[in-house]
Amino acid sequence: MYRIDLMTLFDETVGDVLSESILGRAQERDILRIEAHQIRDYTLNKQKQVDDYPYGGGHGAVMQADPLYRCWKHITDTHGAGHTIYLSPCGTLFTQADARRLADNHPHLILVCGHYEGVDERFIEACVDEEISIGDFVLTGGEIPAMAVADAVARLVPGVLSDPACFEDESHWNGLLEYPQYSRPEEWHGKTVPSVLLSGHHANVAKWRRKQSILRTKQRRPDLFAKLELTSKEDQKLLRELESE
Repeated sequence: MYRIDLMTLFDETVGDVLSESILGRAQERDILRIEAHQIRDYTLNKQKQVDDYPYGGGHGAVMQADPLYRCWKHITDTHGAGHTIYLSPCGTLFTQADARRLADNHPHLILVCGHYEGVDERFIEACVDEEISIGDFVLTGGEIPAMAVADAVARLVPGVLSDPACFEDESHWNGLLEYPQYSRPEEWHGKTVPSVLLSGHHANVAKWRRKQSILRTKQRRPDLFAKLELTSKEDQKLLRELESE
């Protein structure tokens, strides 16, 4: 069973969000287990204080090392060693490749949600294996990034989704953005579904989708497009068609 433990100050909220829909059903089938742990439960003071003023002065407060360590130690003692990730604006940018790496290589993740001005560096040095960021911006806490990482990784665990094709055709799996999607009705507000999708010709549909993925990536994410290696004869033909349009 794949396991994800989250260390947080908002365990009920985080736990509820990650127990719904697809992830909830996967947990019911014992494919996956996600558990949120309240850091305040591991303090040694009556006030359940987990933060204090930073040494050296400055604004705000810093999460103390000891409550974090005690929570982390409880998780590892109970469920075994896990790959520990601190969600931080200073971390490396999270990508789909990271989601695949974590799902494939680390069957137990421990996600640490920081708050205030961050966490005591000594905890990071002692317990954290890597720091991850979900973008070049700052949030009030690590819960939203942790839930994003947990969701992105968990859906890649075998059995969580019905078929690998559910994620292999999606944006970022192979460096391309996903092609446009359409559903009923055939016409909506004067806009119609592309005729090729109504043709029933699977080869033509596949070609159209591949072409649209290349076009969308080129238009919306030129940084990703520049990294693509479209060397097959089919892709080269599609590129020539796009250039001539």
